[in-house]
Amino acid sequence: MKIVILDGYGLNPGDLLWDELKTLGECIIYDRTPSDKILKHAKDADVIMTNKTVITSQIISQLPQLKYIGVLATGYNVVDISAAKEKGIIVTNIPSYSTPSVAQMVFGHILNITQQVQHHSEEVRKGRWSQSHDFCFWDTPLIELQGKKIGLIGLGHTGYATARIALGFCMQVFTYTSKSTLQLPPEIKKMELDELFSECDIISLHCPLNEETENLVNARRLSLMKSNAILINTGRGQLINEQDLADALNSKKIFAAGVDVLSSEPPLPTNPLLTAKNCYITPHIAWATKAARQRLMDIMLDNLKAFIAGKPINNVAK
Repeated sequence: MKIVILDGYGLNPGDLLWDELKTLGECIIYDRTPSDKILKHAKDADVIMTNKTVITSQIISQLPQLKYIGVLATGYNVVDISAAKEKGIIVTNIPSYSTPSVAQMVFGHILNITQQVQHHSEEVRKGRWSQSHDFCFWDTPLIELQGKKIGLIGLGHTGYATARIALGFCMQVFTYTSKSTLQLPPEIKKMELDELFSECDIISLHCPLNEETENLVNARRLSLMKSNAILINTGRGQLINEQDLADALNSKKIFAAGVDVLSSEPPLPTNPLLTAKNCYITPHIAWATKAARQRLMDIMLDNLKAFIAGKPINNVAK
């Protein structure tokens, strides 16, 4: 069996091991595969693994030996599922591997914004504390989380993990979710979407990207938010109309935003959020702790072993 990993660097830049995968067949690992090299790299493969390399119907039609596509992520929109299904190709994804790490990043952004840890640390390094007339200094608002209202849009695995952390900070937790009130623990209250935008101090996005949620955060909803409100996005960049958010930040309609994802990655230099006031951007790293990537690797191996055994799991091309 020939196994080809098209873009393995994101999962494993060198701190994990491919050894177990290599025991399952002939294994060729490419750090990256540009679109014009996909067919060359995947030629004669029985199995291909992809993270962000797009596998179109045209690609699938030209790989007659292909039997299995393993997506090295939870989202699988990089694969034409209909075309794979038509050819009888199994497509698997990696569910729930990064839940703790993404929830941790949500609060990484929240704590950075509310305490300005990086800013004040940099000011100390510049000598400002050494030159201070007082025993301490701060030049930004310092915000306590206890009692603040956090609104979670979506309450899947990551939403729940984020809710548990918020409760640990004694925050009031609200959610916009398809789950019924009876399905929610008593400490998490359900809210309608516009009410959540207008009532909550912090809003965090945990919903999937689809036709209904694209540009869910737009000028109208941003206008509902409090002037001291904070928006967090560790989901998908396209959930936010980026120009609308930049305008809201620059005009101080909302206080701040922390985002780990953008609509185009890497971003274009013209992306308005790159220069927006009080916009804190991390380069899509919420998922990328070593622990999360090891879980991804382990689930990838389990998926492939189950396929080899004739009992595929996590098949999204049923």
